[in-house]
Amino acid sequence: MRSDAVNDRDDARRGATESDATAQAVESDATAQAAESDATGGPDRSGLVGRLRYLLVLSRPRFWLYLAGPVAVGVTYGIGDVSDLFTPVTISLAGYFLVPANVFLYGINDLFDADVDGLNPKTDDREARWQGDRLTVTAVGLAAGLGIGTFAITPRIAWPYLAGFLVLSAGYSAPPLRFKTTPLADSVSNGLYVLPGAAAYATAAGSQPPLAALVGAWLWTMGMHTFSAIPDIEPDRAAGIRTTATVLGAPRTYLYCLACWAAAAVAFAVVDVRLGLLLGVYPVFVTWVARSAVSVDRAYWWFPALNTAVGTLLAMGGLWRVYPVWAVVG
Repeated sequence: MRSDAVNDRDDARRGATESDATAQAVESDATAQAAESDATGGPDRSGLVGRLRYLLVLSRPRFWLYLAGPVAVGVTYGIGDVSDLFTPVTISLAGYFLVPANVFLYGINDLFDADVDGLNPKTDDREARWQGDRLTVTAVGLAAGLGIGTFAITPRIAWPYLAGFLVLSAGYSAPPLRFKTTPLADSVSNGLYVLPGAAAYATAAGSQPPLAALVGAWLWTMGMHTFSAIPDIEPDRAAGIRTTATVLGAPRTYLYCLACWAAAAVAFAVVDVRLGLLLGVYPVFVTWVARSAVSVDRAYWWFPALNTAVGTLLAMGGLWRVYPVWAVVG
């Protein structure tokens, strides 16, 4: 899931590309320093600054919006008045899903994927290798505790979504469930990225989000996850891991993503035709990647920028319901 950081909406609209580039630059710098520290065995590896840099890389800054963005979308469509946009609860939810939730999700992922990541060149380039120590384990545990703490500030109608997020985040990578190694379950379980937005909507509106929107968003995450797994096909096969992408192979995985994203666009069109048209960019995107000379490994790193742009437009559409654009320019 930015999914691909998640934040308020005029700034996100003007700075989506810039913020994504900045996040990648910060993360790449931190990754390079962590790699240098590993190579030299110097003090940065065990020092506090080095550990904090590692936690930054572990949290995947370019993917922050994948969890926090849905919160922004859920809040903007759930509120009845613009004065409800920034409340202690909505700010707290956005803050949790911006960084701590990513530390929890990717910390568990990296812990149980330490051996597999050693075979994956993608991890060498821009992602962290698990370097678990007391500080790292404590940070992941604290992030889990903060997630449980969100139950205390939200209404009961949001609790199933919050619980679902915590369970799926752990079950995706951790045994005995480890959904990521079961074809189709790995794709379906990535609906976890939808749940922060559903919880935010339920909190702001006091009611359930539209079913068609939930279905569409869930289908979108299935396509997102499986597309992102295409660069991992060979490393996963080498490690003996079976996923939807390794079973289908790259050509049929493109078709699977196309089907998921086309169905997602139809589901969103049931809610609002304009939403369906906006989501229609994804079937076009995957068709272009599949038919062009662009490497999917390269397109994978463009994906957060596309998701940030679409998410920003979704959030702005929700905001304009309660604060029309003509009120801004007038």
